[in-house]
Amino acid sequence: MKPVKRSFTIHDLPTSERPRERLQKLGVNALSAQEILALILGRGISGESVMVTAQRLLSQFDNLKGIAGASVEELSRVRGIGLAKAAQIKAAFELANRLEGYAGAGSKPQVKTPDDVASLVRNRLKGKKKEYFLALLLDSRGRVIKVSEISVGSLDSNIVHPREVFKEAISASAASVIFVHNHPSGDPKASEDDI
Repeated sequence: MKPVKRSFTIHDLPTSERPRERLQKLGVNALSAQEILALILGRGISGESVMVTAQRLLSQFDNLKGIAGASVEELSRVRGIGLAKAAQIKAAFELANRLEGYAGAGSKPQVKTPDDVASLVRNRLKGKKKEYFLALLLDSRGRVIKVSEISVGSLDSNIVHPREVFKEAISASAASVIFVHNHPSGDPKASEDDI
């Protein structure tokens, strides 16, 4: 009978080289993408380090951008990633997207130009495979009160009911509203329905 081959696990690393301990000692900026993914995932599969699982993800999708753009289904096809871990990964990237444009407690980003709008929503919409319709709700000084996701459509269309837009604007006491939506195809030309 052959002995069972034991694979490398996180506990085989010296304590000073483990991602959690490195984060604690050096801060999150000192960690590699692989280490950060390993922390999000928490643990690997039986007999395999979470570091191996994280590296497999990076290899499968080329980089973090590829992972961020992958669906839960695509992520869960990777060995060691089930639906729960795929959901954790998607949630982590969504948190990062929602932070885009956040300037800290008590400080609201101001919108004066189309470039200001783009910088607020770019990360939130990039890589999306469906059309999203957002409303930037502004106060009387053009500062963002809230970026509200009004509707999610399909690959090439999105139905937006005015009632939903007005409800969000009224509940936030917005002085003005800017509407934004993406084209997953990458073609920025407005369709007839957009106009």
